[in-house]
Amino acid sequence: MPLDALCLTAVAEELRPTLVGAKIDKIYQPTRDEVVLFLRGQGENVRLLLSANPGHPRAHLTTLIRENPDKPPMFCMLLRKHLLGGRILELNQPPLERILDFRLETIDELRDRVERRLVLEAMGRSANLILLDQEGRIIDCIRRVEGDLSRNQRQLLPGLFYRQPPSPDKLNPFTLSEDELLAALENPTQKEPEKLLMDAFTGLSPLIARELAFRAGGEAGLPGALEKLCKAVNEKNFTPYLLVREGKPVDFSFLPILQYGPGTESIRQESFSALLDGFYERREAAERVRQRGQDLVKAVTNARDRTARKLANQEKELAATLDREKLREQGDIITSNLHVMEKGMGVLKAMNFYDPECREVEIRLDPLLTPQQNAAKYYKEYNKAKTAEKMLTLQIEKGERELEYLNSVLENLELAEGERDLGEIRQELVDTGYLRRAKTAAKREKRVTGKPMEFRSSTGLRISVGKNNSQNDQLTTKMAYKSDIWLHTQKIHGSHVILWLEGGEADVQSLTEAAVLAATFSQARESTRVPVDYTPVKYVKKPAGSRPGMVVYTTYQTAVVDPDPELARRLRVK
Repeated sequence: MPLDALCLTAVAEELRPTLVGAKIDKIYQPTRDEVVLFLRGQGENVRLLLSANPGHPRAHLTTLIRENPDKPPMFCMLLRKHLLGGRILELNQPPLERILDFRLETIDELRDRVERRLVLEAMGRSANLILLDQEGRIIDCIRRVEGDLSRNQRQLLPGLFYRQPPSPDKLNPFTLSEDELLAALENPTQKEPEKLLMDAFTGLSPLIARELAFRAGGEAGLPGALEKLCKAVNEKNFTPYLLVREGKPVDFSFLPILQYGPGTESIRQESFSALLDGFYERREAAERVRQRGQDLVKAVTNARDRTARKLANQEKELAATLDREKLREQGDIITSNLHVMEKGMGVLKAMNFYDPECREVEIRLDPLLTPQQNAAKYYKEYNKAKTAEKMLTLQIEKGERELEYLNSVLENLELAEGERDLGEIRQELVDTGYLRRAKTAAKREKRVTGKPMEFRSSTGLRISVGKNNSQNDQLTTKMAYKSDIWLHTQKIHGSHVILWLEGGEADVQSLTEAAVLAATFSQARESTRVPVDYTPVKYVKKPAGSRPGMVVYTTYQTAVVDPDPELARRLRVK
């Protein structure tokens, strides 16, 4: 769900003690819609994420490492010019609006103290991040809006005075008396309780309106349910809850949600920042990769589909060659009947001495050929089919390896965490001939090198997980020692995992956790009881001329484990 006004109020209440008085040390803009402020507060340094992403705008502290572009965007440079070294004086939120207004004090170019405001409008498709001067004029915004003056639409352009979005013509339930609440809940048209709440009051999301209707047990109990909510909000009694269904996060709220029944669990979280950081982590990473790596996904998918079609045709051709013995038999029958044949015959009717019952068989002939030439034709087709079987078998084996490789690249694209990982995969596809090298690229362009994911087991051993085939090759064939442990899902596409022993021995806990990571970062991440093979690196070999990431191994053991994304998050080295 998008962050509603009440959840944003809860987030602001949580952020205020940490942010007010904090100094802005660094500013980054990892994506077009996100800004991260590195803040130095009283006794702790934190990172504040301000996201104007239309799909999930929000503000919260973050511990996730985001990859920044090599060249900062213009809006990021502007923020650095005006805000670096400044302090946050206030964090305000207009009542029941999805807006956070940061008032800051900073030093301008003349070394004078001036005020600036940074306004986050976390309003779905209209989300924006706006920098204002001390008079309330717009310096710039992350997304400029021309507006439509004929429809009185709001413009957001440099030089204009900032105006808040118009508020809906609804009541604020948190400022009404008991009698006013009762009057607002009168329902002469017999609306559904949740629709009545949504139509009458501002600040209530569909989730909260449905929850109030559920807790009320019908229209009669609505005033009581609403009064209870108003009391909690006015007393700033907010608690972060993550809604989990079938083991997957589906939503979040500032109070336990009961409307879905026992199938959906409300799990209390440490903080709203931790809740939002975890909730959006995976879906945002997947979305960023989907946007930036769209051309790669398309190219690899097309190559995979083309290879699959070619394989299917070759398998049909191979199946046809398996009937070649009939061609040889027909050649033999023609040869044994040459004395009764003459040129111009279209069909030979003769006894089939290959049939246990010696039944008569009809063999089609080419009337333009002599009997000897007809026999030779059948033998030639037999030999051709025999050769085709050998060639097709080799081509099918090669095609299956190619299909396996392309599927592994698609799997790697899902694991990519940023532009560097995508660049490494793009480079690999150029090297293997699936993508053309850009004509404008420098002759000696710098090769992209990413780093594997790093983890630390519960007992302190280092675990490395490759995110693509190039990293897998580096990990297994270049970096790991022969005594280290190599792990990979059995006959399933996945990452190469190295458990570094550093001269010691593998303990059971570390080995199990490494196997869980191998299952988690594989095609079987949604499955259970995944077989993971493990063996010392000395038993893992890369065949000459094989595709990146392809290895063979012997003398292995197998562990059966369940993937565990939560364990991966816990063991990850930031």
